[in-house]
Amino acid sequence: MARIFISYARADREQVAPIADALAKAGHDVWWDTLIDGGTAFAKEIETQLASADAVVAVWSKTSIESDWVRDEAAAARGRKCLVPVSLDGSEAPLGFRQYHTIGLSKWRGRADAPEMDALLRGIASCGTGLIPLKQHEPRRQPVVSRRNLLMGGGVAAVAAASGAVWWLRPFGQGSSGNSVAVLPFSNLSGDPQQAYFSDGLSEEVRSALSRNARLKVAAPTSSNAFRNSDQDARAIGGKLGVAFLLQGSVRRAGDTVRVSADLIDTGSGFSKWSQTFDRKLTDIFAVQSEIAGTVAQALDSAMAPGDAGPIGGTTDVAAYEAYLRGRALLDQPTGETSDRAALKLFETAIAADPDYAAARAARSRALIVISSLWSTTGQLDGLTREAVAEAQRAIKLAPQLSDAQSALGFALAYGRLDVRGAHAPFEAARRTGQGNADVLVRYAQFATRTGDFEAARTAIERALTLDPLNSRAWRVQGALFYAQKRFAESIAPVEKALALNPKITVASAAIGDALILLGQPEAALARYRAEPGASFRLAGLAIALRRTGDTLGADAAMHDLLAIGDSASYQQAQVRAQWGQPDAALDLLDRAWRTRDSGLLYLRNDPMMDSLRANPRFTALLRDIGFA
Repeated sequence: MARIFISYARADREQVAPIADALAKAGHDVWWDTLIDGGTAFAKEIETQLASADAVVAVWSKTSIESDWVRDEAAAARGRKCLVPVSLDGSEAPLGFRQYHTIGLSKWRGRADAPEMDALLRGIASCGTGLIPLKQHEPRRQPVVSRRNLLMGGGVAAVAAASGAVWWLRPFGQGSSGNSVAVLPFSNLSGDPQQAYFSDGLSEEVRSALSRNARLKVAAPTSSNAFRNSDQDARAIGGKLGVAFLLQGSVRRAGDTVRVSADLIDTGSGFSKWSQTFDRKLTDIFAVQSEIAGTVAQALDSAMAPGDAGPIGGTTDVAAYEAYLRGRALLDQPTGETSDRAALKLFETAIAADPDYAAARAARSRALIVISSLWSTTGQLDGLTREAVAEAQRAIKLAPQLSDAQSALGFALAYGRLDVRGAHAPFEAARRTGQGNADVLVRYAQFATRTGDFEAARTAIERALTLDPLNSRAWRVQGALFYAQKRFAESIAPVEKALALNPKITVASAAIGDALILLGQPEAALARYRAEPGASFRLAGLAIALRRTGDTLGADAAMHDLLAIGDSASYQQAQVRAQWGQPDAALDLLDRAWRTRDSGLLYLRNDPMMDSLRANPRFTALLRDIGFA
């Protein structure tokens, strides 16, 4: 006889009753919540019965897969290897439970001798030795791209397949070594979609802690996040990312209490290697992050150094942490000036709560540069840049090993002040300490491309793509590197990949247009320029391409609109004049761009569009002033 706990959704009670009755008649001690005595503390009784059960029958249905309680109870049972999943109506188990065989009961009519009940009893008997995963010889099914996945970006692989590309299958680390892991976005079970920033932030903090362990290979967030809400099982996801293990989890917040469930799954076998649920006060959330990271590292036989799981440049203040996570969510997925300024305000709130929060100061520095570049007037630019540089310097003083802080300083100096010489040192420091951070490596590779250190750029971007093969920005930077090296035909493919991953990414369609112009294909370039969302890049490209096709009126009209943008487009205006064979006008515009610190000048050293000016002394003097020579 086994002690059996039945986990189900209350709406399914009538359908669950015959299952409970059949198991009891088979001689088992069955408990479900109809047996709670009057006056008994509800949650405490469930917890006691769940912990003492020999087997937990999780009843999946259209209703129960949305139930936080059923998911939590099933996760606890999975960790103890005593989970027996069944499906009432043919519904598939939620992500995290699909690697186990689910017994279908949709056609069961209550007979004790039916094959379905025999399978359920055999499943219960197998508890204690571990559940049987999906058959290893079962062919891996092809992913199905739903309309929702396609609209949300989940259909990238299918779109690429239609064009004959297979690049998205590039494995992380070129193979699933035993110490490779991907941290999937933790599920938000709070019942409030506005709390998603917290679960996303927690999974990112755990990922960051793991990536600082040199003995682990940790897939970067963009690639891991591509499998949010995926209907693929652990083995399929592991195969796509080329990792041996997946760490997935869920977060539920209620008042000042948080429940974090984490599960480490072997992608080869489908078995859970480690699973644990943490019920803590919000003030203990930082300890939970460290505990999860440390335990996962130990589970992978890779001991972390003492204190290595703690966040560099982090905080112990919950209010500061929450504000930082909210701000980062806004800055990483911007919707315009309002969201960027709201992110800045949240970083300032975090810093007010904890002035020593280095990560928040680095984030504030980046936000200031974004706002100064996109949403400020010429008169505001200098003040915003000074504050961004000062904020990044404060972050470095607080946490010298925080690669994001060093990268923020390099970013502020290069793109805010156009201080190329000064930006070299912090970018190099960021590269040294940020080998596990794909975003830091992408920013470094972009800077190295602009300054002509092509070998350093190649090394950094290849590592970034190894860590994060689904990062559209990384592919775009690789295309920019090839373009700067005058490998125009080769530059197109990686930018096409960037667009497949993120059709809204800026300066990608225009980059392909530039390559086509220099390959002598202005007609093809026109279509690319028209698809570019960035106005200054689109108009400059159209003005050049239309002139090449003989449409002088159209080219003049595009240039008129480009001039109307003002000083922020001085560099693109200079590109057009150079391509139109007007060197003096082009150089005058470059001088104006230098006076207003137009960040477009960072293209100048290696921009093929400016090659006709390179012999001019004014041009070489400007390169020297910027710090390129």
